[in-house]
Amino acid sequence: MKHLELFAGIGGFRRAIDLLGKDFNIPVKCIGFSEIDQYAQKTYAANYDISDEVILGDIVKFTSEELNLKKLPNFDLLTGGFPCQSFSMMGKKQGFSDVRGNVFFHIIDIIKEKQPTFILLENVKNLTTHEKGNTFKVIKESLCDAGYKNIFFDIFNTDKFGLAQKRNRVYIFASLVDLPLTFKFSEESVRESFSSISTKTSLLIQSNVLDVLDKNVENKYYLSETVKPTILADGSKNFKSKSEINQLIARPLTATMVKMHRACQDNYYSDEFLLNKFPLKYLEHTYSKEEQANHKIRKLTPKEALLLQGFDEMFFTNARKEGMSDHQLYKQAGNAVSVNTVYAILHHLFITNNLKHHVL
Repeated sequence: MKHLELFAGIGGFRRAIDLLGKDFNIPVKCIGFSEIDQYAQKTYAANYDISDEVILGDIVKFTSEELNLKKLPNFDLLTGGFPCQSFSMMGKKQGFSDVRGNVFFHIIDIIKEKQPTFILLENVKNLTTHEKGNTFKVIKESLCDAGYKNIFFDIFNTDKFGLAQKRNRVYIFASLVDLPLTFKFSEESVRESFSSISTKTSLLIQSNVLDVLDKNVENKYYLSETVKPTILADGSKNFKSKSEINQLIARPLTATMVKMHRACQDNYYSDEFLLNKFPLKYLEHTYSKEEQANHKIRKLTPKEALLLQGFDEMFFTNARKEGMSDHQLYKQAGNAVSVNTVYAILHHLFITNNLKHHVL
């Protein structure tokens, strides 16, 4: 099964495909990838053999040359977590009027030329409701015009697939081939498929953050006495919300988590919780903000952030060997797709529904 990974980041789709191929004896081959961020490129190259692959780089530049499209090897599956800033609740929500939104149409350029059998795309869940649904309507119409009449989508939450992180994302699946009338593409149907094999795969499986968090980390990850009151405050003058630390299922990782936000937006943990002999019992007690301010509180480490996205320790080690800073690793983890979620979807498609016979 040949695969092209667009907007690859650090290769979340690729990691999932590689693991699925290994676990179910499916020959898989990545023919190329696109990624504009030089640091993500380095982490990608440190973890995958890209020696004989097409490195598209900036997809806008690549697709501007028709010859590039024609010379691109044929492939069966196109994947991509295309830029979401223009669709996100946290962004300015400019949609297709924003140049970052327009890169979607460069995906269309590629699929019109190469006609891969299957497409799997990821984005923020707000994409489905942006501009009262008109943005999503344009996306579906564009895929349909390119030949993909069978288009499915649903919202998938990472914590339903063995990772201790709440992360709701929309996944869009499109097929050139007709699918059975009984075919379903939903979080529920994928979870049902996944439940039968989750303990028999090469994936990381976490019941909660305690499976990920280290007991001892460097002092630089701890909050200073000056910062703690701000982090623990229930919002500010213009932003009110309930601040909570020590969440068993992590909040969604963000590309900006290297910055200090609030304990209602990012993930912070106290030594009193992590080093307790009975951490779950510890959580039964309610602590005041004043009491919490006296605790030793830290943020996630980059390694922990990557683990919560389904990348293993060796992946982190390889990136570190390339000189990757904490700042870049936090950004890369926050921008990544969750490996387990993609794996579960691919398993549902190619194993449970046997779509692999269309490409092998």
